[in-house]
Amino acid sequence: MAGSRAPRVLILLCILHLHCLQGAKILTISFVGGSHYLLMDEISRILQDNGHDVRMFRHSYRNIPGYKMTSVPYAVSTYNMEEEHLKEYEELFNEYQREAFMGRNDIRSFLNLVTLYAKHCRLYMNQTDILDFLKQENYDVAILDTFNPCHFLVAEKLGIPYIAFTPGPFYNSLAVGLPNPPSYVPMFRSELTDRMSFLERVKNTFMYLGSYVVEIRKEAIFRGVIEEHFPPDSRPTLDDLHRKAELWIYHVDFSLEFPRPLLPHVQCISGLTAKPAKPVSQDLEDFIAESGDSGFILLTLGSMVSNISRMDLIKEMNSAFTNVPQKVIWRYKSSQWPEDLKPAPNVRLLDWVNQNDLLGHPRIHLLVTHGGLSSVTEAVYHGVPVLGIPLFGDQTDNLVRIKVKLMGEYIPFNEIKSDKFADVIQKIVKDRSYKTAAMKQSVIMRSRPFPPDQQLLGWVEHIIRSGGGGHLRPYSYQQPWYQQLLLDVILFIFSCVALIIYIIVKVIRFLIHLLCNRKKQKQN
Repeated sequence: MAGSRAPRVLILLCILHLHCLQGAKILTISFVGGSHYLLMDEISRILQDNGHDVRMFRHSYRNIPGYKMTSVPYAVSTYNMEEEHLKEYEELFNEYQREAFMGRNDIRSFLNLVTLYAKHCRLYMNQTDILDFLKQENYDVAILDTFNPCHFLVAEKLGIPYIAFTPGPFYNSLAVGLPNPPSYVPMFRSELTDRMSFLERVKNTFMYLGSYVVEIRKEAIFRGVIEEHFPPDSRPTLDDLHRKAELWIYHVDFSLEFPRPLLPHVQCISGLTAKPAKPVSQDLEDFIAESGDSGFILLTLGSMVSNISRMDLIKEMNSAFTNVPQKVIWRYKSSQWPEDLKPAPNVRLLDWVNQNDLLGHPRIHLLVTHGGLSSVTEAVYHGVPVLGIPLFGDQTDNLVRIKVKLMGEYIPFNEIKSDKFADVIQKIVKDRSYKTAAMKQSVIMRSRPFPPDQQLLGWVEHIIRSGGGGHLRPYSYQQPWYQQLLLDVILFIFSCVALIIYIIVKVIRFLIHLLCNRKKQKQN
């Protein structure tokens, strides 16, 4: 009797546990605009639509020109930034963009952005009304965008366990503690593949060492914020907060990324915004239909870039489009288009485009893109060849992968000339090998065992159900650096070898000395 009752009790407990899990309270944190916000919005929607109680904490600045905000199914807590701080964001990004269009982009620009994040982080941390409200809500877990270090500080201040979501490639793998063998794992912004020559491995090794310097600089920039908002006896470092994450989720897919070693607490979930296409508007459909068999090209430089600051580039690109038979849908803010320049006859300018739906259209032949990870992932999902024009960040690295997979090419902005640009476009469109390669990568991505939204949901629920991700984190997080590098073992072995050599030398010298003495005695 007791034996028959046990399974029923177990089933009842499972039902009750799942019922409790469905009501999990989840906080998402997003202080970064553009595609970062769009991804966090998608994550929040997925979790809310699957029975969880989700709230997003964000600021009012999203920097998505032309994007029409729709109602969201989850709750939102918004910090309304003052005009002067919004201006700082815009001025820094505009300068960042201008430098990129001139072909100048280095690590100083990134550190300037981190410095601005640290400055604004003080504002977020001082929003006591919002923070007190969020703290009283007793969230089960937070999901934060790792690009802005302030997200970690907010989650720590609220005392909420958190999952770290990285909306790009493995640019922070050193902070996460992932193995990074420089012999075949290309470092962030190295523009290398996993098959490196000797000189490329030398370059990659120096970039590997340089990555530690960048992490140290980020830590130094945020140190003042940490000292201001955390008491001395519980003052974390960014390194501590990285290692405290219950789970790391990278928005990458190995249909595009190079294979590399991972750890159990690191999961790759890609294609959150890549979905089966919906029909486009009738007006746009009529424009595409005019192209006949030639089809159309989609040009968009990401959610945050709606115009080009260099007049010469606009003219060169517009002139190139007059020499291609395809229709061109160009995401460009019409109010900022030069008044004295007429768009090419086959070009349609749009303030905003639904990129995923257009990539899924049967008549598309090419995506011309800045190379953002969401853009190239959607292109892979729909099997569309790519021509990349990288601006900054991870974009060149993403396009290197596109080229290695044989599904596209890329060209720097400062090398764009009308004839060359048109020739590269026609080369990719006419050479069917690019389309074949793109479809091959699409099959790899689409044939994953589980769709990305179910992967996300499953891992978040696993972390909540199991009470955290401690069982996934490696013990290396608790080891001092000299133990991880086996310096103590190397020193011990070296000492033992040195001692053995010393003893051998002593014995040999003693034997030689003994033989010499005997020889002298015989001679005497």
